[in-house]
Amino acid sequence: MENFIITISYLFLGIFFRRLGKFPESFANCLNLFVIYVSLPALVLLKIPEMVLGSELLFVAVLPWIMLAASAAMVLLTARVMKWPRPLTGCLLLMVPLGNTSFLGIPMVRAFFGENAISYAVIYDQLGSFLALATYGALILAIYSGKGKSALSLREISIKILSFPPFIALAAAFCLRPFQYPELLTNILDSLGGTLVPLVMIAVGFQLRLSLEPGGLGPLSAGLGLKLVLAPLVALLLVKILGLKGQPVEVAILEAGMPPMVSAGALAILADLAPRLTAALVGIGIFLSFLTIPFLFELIKLFLH
Repeated sequence: MENFIITISYLFLGIFFRRLGKFPESFANCLNLFVIYVSLPALVLLKIPEMVLGSELLFVAVLPWIMLAASAAMVLLTARVMKWPRPLTGCLLLMVPLGNTSFLGIPMVRAFFGENAISYAVIYDQLGSFLALATYGALILAIYSGKGKSALSLREISIKILSFPPFIALAAAFCLRPFQYPELLTNILDSLGGTLVPLVMIAVGFQLRLSLEPGGLGPLSAGLGLKLVLAPLVALLLVKILGLKGQPVEVAILEAGMPPMVSAGALAILADLAPRLTAALVGIGIFLSFLTIPFLFELIKLFLH
């Protein structure tokens, strides 16, 4: 609980910095770039070689794709029943299946499970959420944004994935598993990786926007209900049915309950897919997740321990 409180304090520090008015609008983007190019790759290089490979690890990589399919199906069914317009449906098809499993997920996993569990969160994010954003996300944008000519080609998607710094670090970390890092390198990676949580949460707090257009409460409630409540319960039920246990599985369930992805929200806004609803899903979703994630953690302990 102490780590959780510390993590929240960074979030409110970011909100305070924005209201202070002394920082430029690019402040959060600079923090995010440092995290993407330095903090997260350092953490990946440090933690992945320490992982114990097993069947649970395969589940960590597969679960985000199962959740994507289930969430997309639930959104399409709800959209048909509610007769939502295409832009709104496209928005929710991006925001509900794709979770904030990196910028928020990794700090939350660290807060509830400790440093050693971060590697499982990285696997869930890089082999699941990030790949889904680059592939599934591009597909949804091509179908619903009306900008098919600007949709990414398979080659462009592949280049984007392979050139992403955390993904490069992930591949390098698996190759380096047989080797022992020098103590100096370990200390450097540890200090750089330690910057991830404060920088990410300050950036998230700085970027938070809470606004909603008229008539948007229904789609907002449906989207966050599916993302924060129903999706993690489906993941927990699946794990219970399969009889899986262990920390990797528990981390995967917690990641399944993360709020909508910030990067997916940026793409939805750029494609003009219900931009104010998108911003509300991201901002309000983050605030609500500070209530739902601890509750989900208690459910995990109750049903899997």
